[in-house]
Amino acid sequence: MTNGSIHNPVLPGFHPDPCILRVGADYYLATSTFEWYPGVRLHHSTDLVHWRPLGGILTERRLLDLNGAGDSAGVWAPDLSHVDGQFFLVYTDVASFASGYWDSQNYVITARDVAGPWSDPVPLHARGFDPSLFHDADGGTWLLSMSADWRVGHDRFAGIEIQRYDRSTGTLVGPARLIFEGTPAGVTEAPRLYRHDGWYYLVTAEGGTSWQHQVTVARSRTLFGPYETAPGAPMLTSARRPDLRLQKAGHGCLVSTPDGEWYLAHLVARPYAPLGRCVLGRETAIQVVTWDRDGWPCIDGGVPADIVAAPSGLSDGPEEPKTSIDHDDFTTPVLGPDWSTLRRPATPDWIELTARPSHLRIYGGQSPVGRQRPSLVARRVTAQRCTLETTMQFQPRTFRQLAGLTTYYDTRNWHYAYLSLDGDRRVLELMSCDAGRRTLHPGCRVDTTGADHIRLRVRLDGPLIRFDYALDHETTDWHQLPAELDATILSDEYAAYQADGEPEAWGFTGAFVGLWVQDLGAEGGFADFDSATYQIR
Repeated sequence: MTNGSIHNPVLPGFHPDPCILRVGADYYLATSTFEWYPGVRLHHSTDLVHWRPLGGILTERRLLDLNGAGDSAGVWAPDLSHVDGQFFLVYTDVASFASGYWDSQNYVITARDVAGPWSDPVPLHARGFDPSLFHDADGGTWLLSMSADWRVGHDRFAGIEIQRYDRSTGTLVGPARLIFEGTPAGVTEAPRLYRHDGWYYLVTAEGGTSWQHQVTVARSRTLFGPYETAPGAPMLTSARRPDLRLQKAGHGCLVSTPDGEWYLAHLVARPYAPLGRCVLGRETAIQVVTWDRDGWPCIDGGVPADIVAAPSGLSDGPEEPKTSIDHDDFTTPVLGPDWSTLRRPATPDWIELTARPSHLRIYGGQSPVGRQRPSLVARRVTAQRCTLETTMQFQPRTFRQLAGLTTYYDTRNWHYAYLSLDGDRRVLELMSCDAGRRTLHPGCRVDTTGADHIRLRVRLDGPLIRFDYALDHETTDWHQLPAELDATILSDEYAAYQADGEPEAWGFTGAFVGLWVQDLGAEGGFADFDSATYQIR
């Protein structure tokens, strides 16, 4: 294998709504994070082939407050841009979405360095989501977004609007104009605007973020239109092609290389069966873009390819070595970039990495349905077959204190192997929550009293999940808890729900594996994790 190929998805696991940006020789990918910190996950590359996680941009409550955020609410569809030596990030913080409404406040922050520090958020409008900034050649900057319409009987996706953004004051000025109402595919969103060869090109997502998703391109000689759509099929879609490995292709963002080659970063998903559930969530892929004789950007066949050519000029030497094992001894003073926390940032009031050398101490938080102070440190599931293993020390003082290992989608869908107290005995139990219904699995109760520490492991094997344990005083390596659990409940499709007469509300995230601690009585309970190892099998 050589460095001359891009293998999709380039960001596996929950990395939706990509925005790709090149600054000099550096490429950045920013993706949605919803109810997870840090907000707006960021990756870096110099070749579009190898991507390194940088963590996230919205790392503190000053920049993002997810206290009380609903499932799949929070940070939607960020846009990262750069002009005159300054980075701009615009993003939507969605408080709620249901019954045809969106409470979608848009913000802008700026920084001279992508690593920060970032300015305080400045609120923009709340008329719709998926904002992006277009910096025109004349020095003007414009904010685009979809336009939401709550009225019964109207199209909730009313089109794409544009309004001038004054960079000197950080405010919107002048009227908002509707410049594109979309195509019959509907659900027109995720606008991004480009200037190329005398045309303004408007790239949007249409068809909804599931199987009918697509990338639509329209163009105009003038900024405010009218915009005509490309003739024939959309630029990219997986619709009506269940045979493709990469499904849900849409929500695209263009980038050009220093040598003038063009690529599209876009959203995909990999179902476990044709048009089945996508446990890995919506992921990020990259396609080669060419320009046809009439000046339209095109992707070969209009469908997502698993492997595409990398930019010219890359070495044909051996590919950089990759490892399927990621081991964390918790020796650094902050969490590594692959870890995320649920609804609250990783602050010392509940996470400590220095109190005990080479341990992560997590103070217990709210119950699994709590939306203000949960204590979950987790990482994305990036492969159908993978494991997370940890070594934990935990001495609960009451049945209200629990700690262990979870596979998690949202407050209504998870599996959890945990230690707690039952009378004077410390026990290991296994519980699942399926669409809000809790089940305690019989035969999975283990008395762990007397063991100083316990090893826990969760194994994802396609649609199945298994939990294992090992006690420190035993010579046997692993014991499997006698239950095979359904991994596919940890998916966007399963999390969707329908209210009579209202639009379907989807889930938008993906499966996580993580370290979870509850202290339901708020009595100072904590667990120490000696290490954690994630492995793709």
